[in-house]
Amino acid sequence: MTVYQRNKNSYDIVSRYKSGNELKEIRVPIGPQSIAGYVAFSKKPLIIEDAYDADALRAIHPKLKFAARFDQQSNFKTRNMLAMPIVANDVLLGIIQLINHKDKYVFDDEDLVRAEELASFIGQKFRYELGGTKTPFEYLVHSQLISETTLSKLEIQAKDYSEVIRSLIEDSKLKTKDIAKSLEVYYQVKSVTADTPLQEHPANQQLNPQYRRKNLVTILANPEMDPIVVMAQPTNATLLLEVESATGLNNYELCVGLPDDILKLIGGNQGQESNPGELGEILDEIEESVEDAEISDDEAPNEEAPAVVRLVNKILQDAKRLDVSDIHIDPSKGKSPTKVRMRIDGVCQDVIQIPPSHHAATVARIKIMARLDIAEKRLPQDGKFSVKIAGNLVEVRVATIPTVFGEGVVMRVLASGGALPFEALNLSPRNNDTLLEMIKHPHGIILVVGPTGSGKTTTLHAVLGKLNTPDKKIWTAEDPVEITQPGLQQVQMNNKIGFDFKTALRAFLRADPDIILIGEMRDKETAHAGVEASLTGHMVMSTLHTNSAPETITRLLDLGLDPINFSDACVGILAQRLIRTLCKNCKTSYKASDDEINFLKRQYGESYFRELNIDETEIKLHKAAGCDSCAHTGYKGRTGVHELLKMTPKLRQLIYKQSSLAELKAQSIADGMRTLAQDGIYKVLEGQTDFHQLQQLTASED
Repeated sequence: MTVYQRNKNSYDIVSRYKSGNELKEIRVPIGPQSIAGYVAFSKKPLIIEDAYDADALRAIHPKLKFAARFDQQSNFKTRNMLAMPIVANDVLLGIIQLINHKDKYVFDDEDLVRAEELASFIGQKFRYELGGTKTPFEYLVHSQLISETTLSKLEIQAKDYSEVIRSLIEDSKLKTKDIAKSLEVYYQVKSVTADTPLQEHPANQQLNPQYRRKNLVTILANPEMDPIVVMAQPTNATLLLEVESATGLNNYELCVGLPDDILKLIGGNQGQESNPGELGEILDEIEESVEDAEISDDEAPNEEAPAVVRLVNKILQDAKRLDVSDIHIDPSKGKSPTKVRMRIDGVCQDVIQIPPSHHAATVARIKIMARLDIAEKRLPQDGKFSVKIAGNLVEVRVATIPTVFGEGVVMRVLASGGALPFEALNLSPRNNDTLLEMIKHPHGIILVVGPTGSGKTTTLHAVLGKLNTPDKKIWTAEDPVEITQPGLQQVQMNNKIGFDFKTALRAFLRADPDIILIGEMRDKETAHAGVEASLTGHMVMSTLHTNSAPETITRLLDLGLDPINFSDACVGILAQRLIRTLCKNCKTSYKASDDEINFLKRQYGESYFRELNIDETEIKLHKAAGCDSCAHTGYKGRTGVHELLKMTPKLRQLIYKQSSLAELKAQSIADGMRTLAQDGIYKVLEGQTDFHQLQQLTASED
């Protein structure tokens, strides 16, 4: 057995052994040129049946070879081999290499398990020796530059790794050198900053600048030494293999860099706008095909033409990258180009234009992906498809609608991935405490209501994440299943075979549930079954399309629910909207005018405004400015605005009597509920959004 340890000062692994009285070492570069180097590079275990089978090694990687010189020097014959990486949190610490199994012709899965256990044990010692950390930013906490609570909050709020780093710099005012040091300690490599004197390496010419910006990787020339590959996340072995394959580099030093520093080294921009380089290339190709010849309707581009396929794929990739909720493909009159618009943070924005000659082919390509009838252009059609983007499976719902200028398409990009942490719902302190109290009830109904796209499913899954413990059996019926969580039994509805919400609910009641989530109470039967389930000892959660929490009560009673049963079953109702938030990087503060203060007091209610404990003479508001980080809109992301109704004895009495909506609302407010507008004002005063967004919210509520 040979144990290699990651060299802290260079990109290789080292094994030390004693020969007589002399301590010697074997150094192996990390890379696919050797078996030990490849396992260190890929961080994946490898079983080799015959170390001298060159074809088998090339099948693993074209550059992989067995270093026979060690056998020749020792007069020893290597037959079979097992190599296991020693990793912690995806960071390489070393490898274990076993050769020539004593009892078997080849190492097997049982040996693999034992080697993994040994690697885990050795890894604890190596991590201590190398001084590593468990997470990229743990060093900052240990150095008392930021508290663990603040760091955790930043990580929850950030969309990705790059945004965490920007928040550390912009919000927590940390120095880039301290963050770089933290990444060095975690990744166990040196760091490179934007002010390095090193120049670009010629190998960069083999990598498209758009590719380097997207993947945050670049190569620097190091005079008289190996070139330096700088990456934002040096543990990405797949990306390293791509870079090696494209550039032909064999020997290099791997370093880590902050995302914005890498973009500066590349000469890229840090904004979020759609990638013009790649889209531009595709559209240029389409334009050239249009210019080459006049195309008649019979000769229109085929929907499988490479440029059209790439265009649709690129639109979907950009939509996912920009966190788009909807994509609109709108035909225009005559020879005017087709407009592609994307809804970002709730606002539709023009993205690109497609030549009119390629409109039909683009629509046909989308219809093929969604398994729709491409010949039917007179009737609306609905479908869906799944596509893998950046390693994640994304579901897209498609609706085609015939217009006077051709078929229009709307694609809804459904949320995917895990549940949002409960803390990231951004509830006000009162709503947060009240909702946590509600979900402790062993049975009853909790409803989340609002229009389409207001984040109802996201909120419910955040709540389930809080309740998802081994002692609870949770069933969910969803259409579609957008968010997945380990421990939940999630069921996809299929209306074509009659498997709808009420059918699923009846089945769940026979499956020993503690908590049941029903995607939507669309009809009387589902609502009635949900009430019955809650009255028989189960917690039921669902959604409804209503405008406010009190209105939900009148809507359900109008459906025919028994007022007594419903009021006894209902624990609470959460209404919500999504509102655009100001960009943290560029928002500016100003002293509120008298008109603005009076508007806030009027909307919040003069008698309730005092509960905010704010000095009216010192009220400061914030407004949008615009920078590269927010694509010069002044806004970045959205947050929830909430209205939480808690069922009380007085409210139950009003429901028994089937009182009016106005009476229900007045009693709810008296019981402590704050309206959507009031919660919006709270978030304006907190600096999360601005006066303009609040006015839009209150206008929609009038």
